[in-house]
Amino acid sequence: MSAIVIENISKAYGPTQALHDVSFTVKQGELFGLIGPDGAGKTTLFKILVTLLLADKGQVTVSGLDVVSDYKRLRQQIGYMPGRFSLYQDLSVQENLSFFATIFGSTIEANYALIKDIYEQLAPFKNRRAGQLSGGMKQKLALCCALIHKPEVLFLDEPTTGVDAVSRKEFWEMLRRLKAQGLTILVSTPYMDEAGLCDRVGFIQNGQILAIDTPVDVTQRFKKPLYAVRAGSTYQLIQDLRQASFTESCYAFGESLHLTTRNGTDKQQIEQYLLDKKHQELEIERIPPGIEDTFMALMNQQAGQPANQ
Repeated sequence: MSAIVIENISKAYGPTQALHDVSFTVKQGELFGLIGPDGAGKTTLFKILVTLLLADKGQVTVSGLDVVSDYKRLRQQIGYMPGRFSLYQDLSVQENLSFFATIFGSTIEANYALIKDIYEQLAPFKNRRAGQLSGGMKQKLALCCALIHKPEVLFLDEPTTGVDAVSRKEFWEMLRRLKAQGLTILVSTPYMDEAGLCDRVGFIQNGQILAIDTPVDVTQRFKKPLYAVRAGSTYQLIQDLRQASFTESCYAFGESLHLTTRNGTDKQQIEQYLLDKKHQELEIERIPPGIEDTFMALMNQQAGQPANQ
Protein backbone atom coordinates (compact mmCIF):
# COMPACT_ATOMS: atom_id res chain seq x y z
CA MET A 1 0.00 0.00 0.00
CA SER A 2 1.30 3.47 -0.92
CA ALA A 3 1.27 6.26 1.65
CA ILE A 4 2.27 8.88 -0.94
CA VAL A 5 1.27 8.85 -4.61
CA ILE A 6 2.74 11.55 -6.86
CA GLU A 7 1.48 11.67 -10.45
CA ASN A 8 2.90 13.93 -13.17
CA ILE A 9 3.60 16.92 -10.95
CA SER A 10 4.92 20.03 -12.71
CA LYS A 11 5.62 23.49 -11.31
CA ALA A 12 7.11 26.61 -12.88
CA TYR A 13 8.16 29.95 -11.45
CA GLY A 14 7.80 32.24 -14.43
CA PRO A 15 10.18 30.96 -17.12
CA THR A 16 11.93 28.60 -14.68
CA GLN A 17 10.57 25.06 -14.71
CA ALA A 18 11.14 23.77 -11.16
CA LEU A 19 9.47 20.36 -11.60
CA HIS A 20 8.88 18.34 -14.79
CA ASP A 21 6.26 15.58 -14.69
CA VAL A 22 7.49 14.09 -11.40
CA SER A 23 5.91 10.74 -10.54
CA PHE A 24 6.71 8.19 -7.84
CA THR A 25 5.18 6.47 -4.83
CA VAL A 26 6.28 5.96 -1.24
CA LYS A 27 5.12 2.78 0.47
CA GLN A 28 3.49 2.77 3.86
CA GLY A 29 6.12 2.43 6.58
CA GLU A 30 8.96 3.19 4.15
CA LEU A 31 11.94 5.48 4.69
CA PHE A 32 12.31 7.07 1.25
CA GLY A 33 15.16 9.44 0.39
CA LEU A 34 14.92 12.14 -2.27
CA ILE A 35 18.51 12.84 -3.25
CA GLY A 36 19.72 15.83 -5.23
CA PRO A 37 21.82 19.01 -5.14
CA ASP A 38 20.59 22.49 -4.25
CA GLY A 39 18.16 23.79 -6.87
CA ALA A 40 17.10 20.32 -8.00
CA GLY A 41 13.45 20.88 -7.05
CA LYS A 42 13.29 19.07 -3.70
CA THR A 43 11.85 21.92 -1.63
CA THR A 44 9.28 22.86 -4.28
CA LEU A 45 8.05 19.27 -4.34
CA PHE A 46 7.89 19.11 -0.54
CA LYS A 47 5.83 22.30 -0.35
CA ILE A 48 3.35 20.78 -2.78
CA LEU A 49 3.19 17.57 -0.76
CA VAL A 50 2.50 19.37 2.52
CA THR A 51 -0.21 21.64 0.98
CA LEU A 52 1.82 24.87 1.08
CA LEU A 53 2.08 25.25 -2.70
CA LEU A 54 -0.16 24.40 -5.63
CA ALA A 55 1.23 22.43 -8.56
CA ASP A 56 0.61 23.66 -12.11
CA LYS A 57 -0.21 20.13 -13.22
CA GLY A 58 -0.61 16.69 -11.72
CA GLN A 59 -2.10 15.11 -8.63
CA VAL A 60 -0.83 14.04 -5.21
CA THR A 61 -2.45 11.96 -2.50
CA VAL A 62 -1.01 11.44 0.98
CA SER A 63 -2.62 8.80 3.21
CA GLY A 64 -5.41 8.62 0.64
CA LEU A 65 -6.17 12.35 0.87
CA ASP A 66 -5.81 14.78 -2.03
CA VAL A 67 -3.38 17.59 -1.21
CA VAL A 68 -5.71 20.19 -2.76
CA SER A 69 -9.30 19.20 -1.99
CA ASP A 70 -8.53 17.52 1.36
CA TYR A 71 -5.80 19.88 2.56
CA LYS A 72 -7.42 20.71 5.92
CA ARG A 73 -7.81 17.06 6.93
CA LEU A 74 -4.38 16.21 5.56
CA ARG A 75 -2.59 18.81 7.68
CA GLN A 76 -3.77 16.95 10.76
CA GLN A 77 -2.16 13.73 9.55
CA ILE A 78 1.29 14.85 8.40
CA GLY A 79 4.38 16.21 10.10
CA TYR A 80 6.65 18.66 8.29
CA MET A 81 10.17 19.80 9.15
CA PRO A 82 11.36 22.47 6.67
CA GLY A 83 14.99 22.90 5.77
CA ARG A 84 15.33 26.18 7.62
CA PHE A 85 14.77 26.25 11.39
CA SER A 86 11.34 27.83 11.69
CA LEU A 87 10.31 27.48 15.33
CA TYR A 88 9.80 30.42 17.69
CA GLN A 89 13.31 31.33 18.75
CA ASP A 90 12.17 33.48 21.70
CA LEU A 91 10.18 30.60 23.19
CA SER A 92 11.80 27.89 25.27
CA VAL A 93 12.03 24.25 24.24
CA GLN A 94 9.07 23.39 26.45
CA GLU A 95 7.01 26.35 25.24
CA ASN A 96 7.55 25.47 21.58
CA LEU A 97 6.46 21.88 22.16
CA SER A 98 3.39 22.93 24.14
CA PHE A 99 2.43 25.46 21.47
CA PHE A 100 2.59 22.99 18.59
CA ALA A 101 0.74 20.33 20.58
CA THR A 102 -2.02 22.83 21.35
CA ILE A 103 -2.37 23.78 17.66
CA PHE A 104 -3.28 20.17 16.92
CA GLY A 105 -5.61 19.93 19.91
CA SER A 106 -3.25 17.67 21.82
CA THR A 107 -0.74 17.75 24.65
CA ILE A 108 2.89 16.74 25.04
CA GLU A 109 1.83 13.89 27.32
CA ALA A 110 -0.70 12.47 24.84
CA ASN A 111 1.96 11.40 22.34
CA TYR A 112 5.01 11.38 24.59
CA ALA A 113 5.88 7.78 23.71
CA LEU A 114 6.60 8.81 20.11
CA ILE A 115 9.05 11.56 21.04
CA LYS A 116 10.39 10.12 24.29
CA ASP A 117 13.83 9.10 22.98
CA ILE A 118 14.34 12.47 21.31
CA TYR A 119 12.88 14.61 24.07
CA GLU A 120 15.08 13.02 26.73
CA GLN A 121 18.08 14.53 24.95
CA LEU A 122 16.37 17.93 25.05
CA ALA A 123 15.14 17.71 28.66
CA PRO A 124 18.25 19.33 30.24
CA PHE A 125 17.60 22.38 28.04
CA LYS A 126 13.80 22.52 28.28
CA ASN A 127 13.84 26.06 29.72
CA ARG A 128 16.40 27.38 27.22
CA ARG A 129 15.19 29.57 24.36
CA ALA A 130 15.14 27.79 21.04
CA GLY A 131 17.34 30.45 19.45
CA GLN A 132 20.11 29.66 21.94
CA LEU A 133 20.29 25.95 21.16
CA SER A 134 23.08 24.34 19.14
CA GLY A 135 22.37 23.25 15.58
CA GLY A 136 21.92 19.62 16.60
CA MET A 137 19.55 20.48 19.43
CA LYS A 138 17.49 22.78 17.17
CA GLN A 139 17.19 19.85 14.81
CA LYS A 140 15.91 17.56 17.57
CA LEU A 141 13.42 20.18 18.78
CA ALA A 142 12.08 20.71 15.26
CA LEU A 143 11.64 16.96 14.85
CA CYS A 144 9.77 16.74 18.18
CA CYS A 145 7.42 19.54 17.09
CA ALA A 146 6.76 17.78 13.78
CA LEU A 147 5.86 14.58 15.66
CA ILE A 148 3.93 15.98 18.61
CA HIS A 149 0.52 15.27 17.05
CA LYS A 150 1.48 11.71 16.01
CA PRO A 151 1.35 12.10 12.21
CA GLU A 152 0.97 9.20 9.80
CA VAL A 153 3.54 10.58 7.34
CA LEU A 154 6.63 12.65 8.16
CA PHE A 155 8.21 15.04 5.63
CA LEU A 156 11.78 16.18 6.34
CA ASP A 157 13.29 18.69 3.91
CA GLU A 158 17.10 18.58 4.16
CA PRO A 159 17.01 18.10 7.95
CA THR A 160 20.76 17.56 8.35
CA THR A 161 22.07 20.45 6.24
CA GLY A 162 24.56 22.51 8.24
CA VAL A 163 24.64 20.03 11.13
CA ASP A 164 27.84 18.40 12.40
CA ALA A 165 28.67 14.79 11.53
CA VAL A 166 27.84 13.42 14.99
CA SER A 167 24.41 15.07 15.02
CA ARG A 168 23.75 13.81 11.50
CA LYS A 169 24.45 10.25 12.61
CA GLU A 170 22.23 10.62 15.69
CA PHE A 171 19.43 12.05 13.56
CA TRP A 172 19.40 9.08 11.19
CA GLU A 173 19.37 6.70 14.14
CA MET A 174 16.26 8.53 15.36
CA LEU A 175 14.66 8.13 11.93
CA ARG A 176 15.29 4.38 11.98
CA ARG A 177 13.59 4.13 15.37
CA LEU A 178 10.61 6.12 14.11
CA LYS A 179 10.35 3.90 11.04
CA ALA A 180 10.34 0.85 13.32
CA GLN A 181 7.21 2.32 14.94
CA GLY A 182 5.43 2.25 11.57
CA LEU A 183 5.89 5.88 10.52
CA THR A 184 6.22 6.63 6.81
CA ILE A 185 9.12 9.04 6.21
CA LEU A 186 10.05 11.05 3.13
CA VAL A 187 13.37 12.85 3.59
CA SER A 188 15.34 14.99 1.16
CA THR A 189 19.07 15.50 1.34
CA PRO A 190 22.00 16.70 -0.79
CA TYR A 191 24.31 14.24 0.98
CA MET A 192 24.96 11.11 -1.03
CA ASP A 193 26.21 9.15 1.98
CA GLU A 194 22.74 9.45 3.53
CA ALA A 195 21.16 7.73 0.52
CA GLY A 196 22.48 4.40 1.72
CA LEU A 197 20.48 4.76 4.94
CA CYS A 198 17.12 4.74 3.13
CA ASP A 199 14.92 1.83 2.05
CA ARG A 200 14.66 3.35 -1.42
CA VAL A 201 16.05 6.48 -3.02
CA GLY A 202 14.98 8.76 -5.82
CA PHE A 203 17.56 10.89 -7.64
CA ILE A 204 16.32 14.32 -8.71
CA GLN A 205 18.07 16.93 -10.84
CA ASN A 206 16.68 19.92 -12.75
CA GLY A 207 13.19 19.05 -11.54
CA GLN A 208 13.24 15.55 -13.04
CA ILE A 209 13.46 12.13 -11.43
CA LEU A 210 16.52 10.35 -12.82
CA ALA A 211 16.12 6.97 -11.11
CA ILE A 212 14.33 5.26 -8.22
CA ASP A 213 15.59 2.07 -6.61
CA THR A 214 17.09 0.57 -3.47
CA PRO A 215 20.56 1.92 -2.57
CA VAL A 216 22.13 -1.42 -3.50
CA ASP A 217 20.29 -1.91 -6.78
CA VAL A 218 20.69 1.67 -8.00
CA THR A 219 24.46 1.22 -8.26
CA GLN A 220 23.88 -1.69 -10.65
CA ARG A 221 22.90 0.93 -13.24
CA PHE A 222 26.58 1.91 -13.50
CA LYS A 223 28.02 -0.33 -16.23
CA LYS A 224 31.39 1.10 -17.29
CA PRO A 225 34.75 0.22 -15.63
CA LEU A 226 35.55 2.55 -12.71
CA TYR A 227 39.03 3.28 -11.36
CA ALA A 228 40.36 5.21 -8.37
CA VAL A 229 43.50 7.03 -9.50
CA ARG A 230 46.07 8.91 -7.40
CA ALA A 231 49.36 10.61 -8.23
CA GLY A 232 51.80 13.12 -6.79
CA SER A 233 50.16 16.08 -8.56
CA THR A 234 46.37 15.80 -8.42
CA TYR A 235 45.83 18.97 -10.42
CA GLN A 236 47.96 17.80 -13.34
CA LEU A 237 46.49 14.32 -13.05
CA ILE A 238 42.93 15.48 -13.59
CA GLN A 239 43.99 17.69 -16.51
CA ASP A 240 45.79 14.84 -18.27
CA LEU A 241 43.04 12.26 -17.65
CA ARG A 242 40.31 14.56 -18.92
CA GLN A 243 42.29 15.03 -22.14
CA ALA A 244 42.90 11.31 -22.63
CA SER A 245 41.09 9.70 -25.58
CA PHE A 246 40.00 6.73 -23.42
CA THR A 247 38.31 8.86 -20.70
CA GLU A 248 34.55 8.74 -20.38
CA SER A 249 34.43 10.86 -17.20
CA CYS A 250 36.82 11.98 -14.48
CA TYR A 251 35.86 13.57 -11.17
CA ALA A 252 37.57 14.30 -7.87
CA PHE A 253 36.38 12.08 -5.02
CA GLY A 254 38.21 12.83 -1.78
CA GLU A 255 41.93 12.15 -2.21
CA SER A 256 41.55 10.29 -5.50
CA LEU A 257 40.02 10.73 -8.93
CA HIS A 258 37.23 8.45 -10.12
CA LEU A 259 37.81 7.58 -13.74
CA THR A 260 35.54 5.74 -16.16
CA THR A 261 36.92 4.55 -19.46
CA ARG A 262 35.61 3.65 -22.89
CA ASN A 263 36.68 1.20 -25.59
CA GLY A 264 37.83 -1.46 -23.11
CA THR A 265 40.81 0.56 -21.82
CA ASP A 266 42.34 -1.35 -18.89
CA LYS A 267 44.53 -0.50 -15.90
CA GLN A 268 47.82 -1.15 -17.73
CA GLN A 269 46.90 1.24 -20.55
CA ILE A 270 45.91 3.96 -18.10
CA GLU A 271 49.15 3.48 -16.19
CA GLN A 272 51.30 3.63 -19.33
CA TYR A 273 49.55 6.80 -20.49
CA LEU A 274 50.20 8.51 -17.15
CA LEU A 275 53.80 7.35 -17.00
CA ASP A 276 54.33 8.84 -20.45
CA LYS A 277 52.98 12.09 -18.96
CA LYS A 278 55.71 11.87 -16.27
CA HIS A 279 53.37 11.25 -13.34
CA GLN A 280 54.91 9.81 -10.18
CA GLU A 281 53.55 8.01 -7.11
CA LEU A 282 50.85 6.44 -9.25
CA GLU A 283 48.11 4.33 -7.70
CA ILE A 284 45.39 2.83 -9.92
CA GLU A 285 42.70 0.54 -8.57
CA ARG A 286 39.54 -0.92 -10.12
CA ILE A 287 36.69 -0.17 -7.71
CA PRO A 288 32.93 -0.85 -7.48
CA PRO A 289 30.71 2.18 -8.14
CA GLY A 290 29.05 4.00 -5.26
CA ILE A 291 25.80 5.94 -5.12
CA GLU A 292 27.55 9.22 -5.89
CA ASP A 293 29.22 7.72 -8.97
CA THR A 294 25.83 6.55 -10.19
CA PHE A 295 24.25 9.94 -9.59
CA MET A 296 27.00 11.71 -11.53
CA ALA A 297 26.49 9.29 -14.41
CA LEU A 298 22.73 9.89 -14.43
CA MET A 299 23.28 13.66 -14.38
CA ASN A 300 25.60 13.39 -17.39
CA GLN A 301 23.06 11.27 -19.20
CA GLN A 302 20.31 13.83 -18.54
CA ALA A 303 22.54 16.61 -19.83
CA GLY A 304 23.27 14.65 -23.00
CA GLN A 305 26.91 14.12 -22.05
CA PRO A 306 28.66 10.75 -22.02
CA ALA A 307 27.07 8.57 -19.37
CA ASN A 308 28.36 5.52 -17.54
CA GLN A 309 25.55 3.24 -18.57
